[in-house]
Order: sequence, then C-alpha cells, then structure tokens
Amino acid sequence: MAHGMLDLPADELDALFARREARVAVVGFGYIGVVIGAVLADRGWQVTGIDVRPEVVGEITRGTTRVREPGLDDLVARNVGAGRLTATTDFAAVAQQDVVIVTVGTPLGQDYEPVVDDIEAAAKGVAAFLTRGQLVVLKSTVPPNTTTGLVQPILETSGLRAGVDFGLAFCPERLAEGRAVRDLTSIPVVVGGVDARSADVCQRLWREALGVESVVVDSPREAELTKLADNLWIDLNIALANELAKICDKLGSNVTQVIDAANTLPKVNYNVNILMPSMGVGGYCLTKDPWFVHHLGEQLGLDMLTPQTSRAVNDTMPAYTCELLREQLALGGKELKDSRVAVLGIAFKNNTGDCRLTPTRDVVRMLEESGCTLLVHDPWVGPEEALTVTTVPLTATLDDTIRDADAVVYLTGHQQFRDYPMTRVAELTAQDCVVLDGRNAFQRSDVESAGLRYKGIGR
Repeated sequence: MAHGMLDLPADELDALFARREARVAVVGFGYIGVVIGAVLADRGWQVTGIDVRPEVVGEITRGTTRVREPGLDDLVARNVGAGRLTATTDFAAVAQQDVVIVTVGTPLGQDYEPVVDDIEAAAKGVAAFLTRGQLVVLKSTVPPNTTTGLVQPILETSGLRAGVDFGLAFCPERLAEGRAVRDLTSIPVVVGGVDARSADVCQRLWREALGVESVVVDSPREAELTKLADNLWIDLNIALANELAKICDKLGSNVTQVIDAANTLPKVNYNVNILMPSMGVGGYCLTKDPWFVHHLGEQLGLDMLTPQTSRAVNDTMPAYTCELLREQLALGGKELKDSRVAVLGIAFKNNTGDCRLTPTRDVVRMLEESGCTLLVHDPWVGPEEALTVTTVPLTATLDDTIRDADAVVYLTGHQQFRDYPMTRVAELTAQDCVVLDGRNAFQRSDVESAGLRYKGIGR
C-alpha cells in the first residue's frame, strides 16, 4: 500500500525518499515516460509503467523499448532484469504507488487546438484507484489551467481532495531528444503545486530521485506556461537563425561565424544566445507548442504574432534546402532529376530515431517528386518508423547509400555520420560530388580537403 506521504513530517519524508521506499507509477510509457521510468529505476526506485498499449507493455516486460535514445536500451534491460521496472495495462496498479507521474501526449487538432483526450482518460484511470496521501504529478505539455481545470476535478471524483487528501502538481518535462537521460538528472525541475504542501513534497522528491533542485512557482498555471515559453523561445530563436542563414547565403557569408560573434555580446545577466540554423525544425514539441500559444491567445482575445512567424519561417526550410541542392548540382553541370542523391538521416534530430513531425519528410518528398535516383539511410530508424517518412526502402549500409552519389545530403548529424571519414565519402561518390550539410554538422575544410564540394545552411 502507499505510504501516505503527504501526512509525513519533512524529516520522515526525506528519509523515505533516501531509502528509495516510495513506489512510482508512470502513466504513459511513450518517449518521456520510458526515459523517466528507466532512470528512476536505475537510481533504485521501484517503478511501474502503465500504458494502454499492450505492445508497449510487452516490450518493457521483455526488457526492450521502441524508444531510440542513447543509453536507454541498457537502462531498460538492466532494470527490468533487476525487477525494479515493470509495466502493465491495468490502472489498478495505481493503488499501490506513492507517486503517480502522468506523461501522456497532447497532439494538435485540425485548428491547432490542443487535444487533451489522453490526459482526460489518464486522469480518469488514476482517479479510479487514487489513495489518500499520494502525490500526482502531471508532466504532459498542456494549455494553462489544465491541471486545476481538468485533471483536478476528475481526480476529485474519487472523493479525495487535492491539496488535502492527495498532492497534485504540474512539472513540465524539459528533455531534449538525443540527450534525455543526461538532461533528466541535470536540468532543474519546475514545480507548480496546487498548494504549498504538494509543491514541497514534489521538490523533495526530485532532489532525492534525480539529484536536481526545483524552481517552485506560484501555481500549476505558471509551470504550464513555462514549458510553452521555453519552446516558443526555441522556435523563434531558430527562425531568427534560419533567416540570418538565408541572408548569408545570398551574400556569400558564413552564418556560423556571424552567430558565434554575435553571441559574445553581454545582455543583462547573459550573453546573446542565437541558436544555429538547419534544414528544418521538427519533433513532437517544437512544431506544436507555438500553436498552443497561438490558440491560447485566440481564447484570450489576443492576436499572437510570434508563434505564427516562427512556424512560418521554419516551415520554409525543407523547400529552401532542396533548392540549395538544386543550385549546387547546377554549378557542377548536373540536374537534380538526373542525379543520384544519398540522404543520410530522416529522424527529426541528431542521435535519435524519432520521426514524429520530422521536417526531413518534406525534403524527402520533394526529392522523390524531382525524379532523382534516391537512396536513404538512417541507422537510428527502423523500417516501420521509416515508412512514416518515405516509401523508399532504407539502404542497409552507409557505403551502399553513398556509392556513386552525385550528392550526399545530411539531414541529421548522427554521430555515426560524423565519425565516417570524408575521405571515404570521396572514394565512393561520383566525381564532383556535393555534400549538403543540412545540420551544419561538419567543417567545410574537412569536406573540401577530401575533394568534395561543400554547402551548409548559410555557409
């Protein structure tokens, strides 16, 4: 049974956490959920993943996961083997837990409105087995007031009261794919509790469970807005970098030098921090969270221009990248439709296999429509996931993908690609091969010294 943590004095609560005696359920064992669950289990906590998808539960039970993230496979296998990590489709497991973390998804609707159906369903599942003294933590990205306006009333159908009988807080996930395991134990957690006791228990949990401090805000609403603010800033920042890159391409300048130099300017407590341009912005959060802000503005009678601007700019980059390729091939006297093009990487980000809302889909589609001979390789993406991007079967090896290519197009900067010698690329590809660096992952000098032509975004 649960320990009734909210009733414990602070010293007893800290001791309980230090002994790893609190049990944790993670509702929603997708990308964020499995990372949180595996890391907590590896740090000695007893974790139960709850997911309505039997195939996901089956994978975890076998010690595997479909989520491609550096180090995650080993964490899952090791902790399932040790008995610290289990999974089930049965929400009845909630009754045995001390902490319930909800990490289900919130996709966009047709009018860019957030769809909270899965959060509502998860809350109902938890409410059916909620026990006095438990702490419920919502980590899904949500519109403001979701915690108190949707989740709390559903949980209170149990007859228990938030902030009195059970704790409730919102703590946005802040993980970057490709380094999520590291981020989880290094980035401060934002905590917005429905009351002071919920926030206090929550921050004590994160301090002991992950070794990180918390930034406590006044309510769940501020915490909900924090995640949206973070992702809107990132999307806007990349949009700025992408427009600077377009200017630099026209002027024959190097955008990375411009950005590096600009970032040395101190402003208030920090330096200017312009991010780097790329062939597009993708992933589950950055492409939808700005629209969450836009939709929120509409509800409040505000015309939010920044989300529309960042999305409009960043959505131009796949077509812009294809046009750069067309121009570079023309400089060598080749037409795209007659060329052999090797695409390396279709995931939305370096060192991950996640293809959700990846901008590479648009680049690949345009290349398919161009009539070129197209080969695609991504060591992080499985065949089933690849079908969400392209019908072109993945080529098994990097060597076979680039052999005789007129252009090698890096749409991700996976470490495997960075480690592959440019001299080897030059040996296998056609004469006067173009290297299009869609992620600005390579040094121009390294590419050109191997006898290849280089083009980056804004470089």
